[in-house]
Amino acid sequence: MNPKRPVIIGYDAISPLGLDLATQWRRALAGESGVGRLTRFAGGAAFPVKIAGQAPDIDHLPYAFLKPREQARWPSPIFKYALLTVERALAHAGLTITPELAPRVAVTYSSAVGGQDAVLAADRKLQAEGSLPLPCTNPNSCINMVGGKISMHTGATGPIVSTITACATGVTALTMGALLLAQGRADVVLCGAVDFALVEPIVAGFATMGGAFVPKENQPDESPEQASRPFSIDRRGFVVAEGAGCILLASEAFARDRGLAYNVAIAGWSMTSDAHHFVAPHLPTVRRCIGESIAQAGITPGDVSAVNAHAAATRVGDKVEVDALREVFGDRLPPVTANKSLMGHAMGASSAIEAIFACEGLRTGMLPPTINYRPDPELPIDCVAEGSRKVDQTFVLKNAFGFGGCNTCVVFERLR
Repeated sequence: MNPKRPVIIGYDAISPLGLDLATQWRRALAGESGVGRLTRFAGGAAFPVKIAGQAPDIDHLPYAFLKPREQARWPSPIFKYALLTVERALAHAGLTITPELAPRVAVTYSSAVGGQDAVLAADRKLQAEGSLPLPCTNPNSCINMVGGKISMHTGATGPIVSTITACATGVTALTMGALLLAQGRADVVLCGAVDFALVEPIVAGFATMGGAFVPKENQPDESPEQASRPFSIDRRGFVVAEGAGCILLASEAFARDRGLAYNVAIAGWSMTSDAHHFVAPHLPTVRRCIGESIAQAGITPGDVSAVNAHAAATRVGDKVEVDALREVFGDRLPPVTANKSLMGHAMGASSAIEAIFACEGLRTGMLPPTINYRPDPELPIDCVAEGSRKVDQTFVLKNAFGFGGCNTCVVFERLR
């Protein structure tokens, strides 16, 4: 036993694939898509984006933080979805945060986009009616308020770190959690990310910058389920999605002493910055991030059983990721799965949800398929396109790359 080794004692997620994790995993293995028509707002005929990965509603569930008075103060959906995943992850772990434990519980749960929707709604009302914003408006937009609300709800009084690294935010939350455990600053860390970016100007902005999926002009409408196609020769950008994922880390000593179940550990990780371009990834620093995470795990590339890719389905991003993987792994590149083909791209929350899927794959020995795939000769890769695959996995690499050149890679290990 390594006393300070970060082990995973519980997790939970909500994504376009479903409300409960069992349903999401079943649908992922079946190759079902959670992408559909965009109905979160009425964009109009001229609005460029028509499809999205929308998370299921949770307001019918019996949780105190979903009461109308509480939601009136915290209208951005990021708070209720974050709190729900934290509550369910704690229940999964069988862990109660007592007053005695609270000072040793840290929070790195964060968001890439935050609650900008609350400020935008307040601005529209101000312009249209002259109504001043409610007192809670600005706090809704503070990204660190996600961690703050989690702390208030659970009673955790350890460090709070808002790990904002764009689309890598969820996995960066894990690496910061691992650091806090290694430094002895916490025994448990509530990690994860939440994002609900289906807001008109945000979605339109992704379209104008050439990132979001937009159908070809003068072409027949495609099925929404076929729009997200990472690594495919006809990929056309990411499908904007919503979701939340919470992963509970603990030191191995704490988990063992408390009798908490665990079978996955963080074996290694790395973070690099591209210093290159505000959205286009950079091969040398992406490759270094992958290589360093494997090296820190004390293994060789040949020991990695599978890769859970970032794979946002952009022309440049997918190519850089495959090129980096091939430079690290050579001709022995293991199977590479792209979960965004199934549920779209939920910004910073994607990497948290995908990390949970990677852990489910380790636990069950299964890899979900990459759907909608048509081979691209420039991307020689086995992306499990034929359907779910049984693969005995010991080490799995999870990649996550964000705007601003933020790269984070994590190696998960199944403990036997």
